[in-house]
Amino acid sequence: MYAIETSKLTKKYGSKTVVNGINLQVSQGEIYGFLGRNGAGKSTFINMLTGVSFPSAGEFTLLGQSDIDLELQKKIGVLPDYANFYDEMTALNHLRYFLKVNGHRFSKEYCSNVLKKVGLEGHEHQKVGKFSFGMKKKLGIAQAIVADPDLIFLDEPTSGVDVESALHIHELIRELQNQGKTIFMTSHNLNEVEKICTRVAIMKNGVILIEGTMEELRFQYQAKKTVMIKHDPYPNSHKEYIQQFFRTLSPEVEYHHMYTKVMLQKERNIPLIIRELIQCGIDIYQVHVEEPSLEEIFLQKNIVDHSQVS
Repeated sequence: MYAIETSKLTKKYGSKTVVNGINLQVSQGEIYGFLGRNGAGKSTFINMLTGVSFPSAGEFTLLGQSDIDLELQKKIGVLPDYANFYDEMTALNHLRYFLKVNGHRFSKEYCSNVLKKVGLEGHEHQKVGKFSFGMKKKLGIAQAIVADPDLIFLDEPTSGVDVESALHIHELIRELQNQGKTIFMTSHNLNEVEKICTRVAIMKNGVILIEGTMEELRFQYQAKKTVMIKHDPYPNSHKEYIQQFFRTLSPEVEYHHMYTKVMLQKERNIPLIIRELIQCGIDIYQVHVEEPSLEEIFLQKNIVDHSQVS
C-alpha cells in the first residue's frame, strides 16, 4: 500500500492547466521531496491531496483510501499557513484547540512535549501574536504532528528559521520517519532535500520532469562519473602497463604527476582501478568521485522545456 498514489491528477482553472496528469507513488515511510519553482504547480497539487481544492480530472488515494473521510483526515497532518493562527491564543492553547476540533483528547503534558520537540520549550504560554516568523513555523510543525498522523505534509518546514533550528527540524523529520511515518515536503533549500529525502521529484509547468532517488537523479543527469585518484608517481617500469589498463576502461584519461583523472560510465570500475594500482605497488591517498548536486540537476531541469523531455 502506498501512502500517496495519484493517477492522471489534473487541475485546470478555466483554460489554464496548472497540474497536468500527474502519476505519482509515494511509499509508506518515505521522506519525499517535491520541488519546483514558484508557479510550477506544487501548491495546487498538494491542495488537491489535502482537500483544499478538488481535481479537474484524475484520482488519488491517501494511505490506500480514495474516500477522504473524517477518520482518514485524523491520520493526516498538514503544516498550516501561519496567518491562520490566532494572535491572542498561546501555543499550548492552539494545540489544545486543534485537537479538540478534530476529535482528539488533550493532554497538557503531551502537547508540551510536542512543543519541546519542535524547539518551543519555554514558550508554551506565550501568545502567538508575539511569535517571530520562525517560531510560528515551529508551531505549525507542532500542529502538523500533534495528532500523531501517519502521513505528514510539510510545506517549506525550515524557511524563516535559523540554522540551528533547521538542523533540529531535520532531526525531527528523521525521527518521524523512524517511527514509520511518511513525510511529503516541499523546500527551496535544495541542500536540505538532498540530505534528508529518500526520493525527489522536480516539477515544472504542471508536470514532473524527473523523479527518483538522488542516485537515480544523478545517473539521469550525468551518465559518466569523473573520478580523481591521488597517488604516488607511476614508476617508469609500470607507466605503459597502467596507461594500457586505463584505456580498456575509458578513452578519457588525464595523467598528472601525482593524480589521475578518468571518466567512467560504470561505477564498478573504481574498485578495479584501485586493486590494479595497489598490485603495481602504487600507494593511493585519495579517491574522489565528482557527482552533480541536486542544485545542478534542478537548474538544468528547469532550463530544459518539459515538452523536450521524454
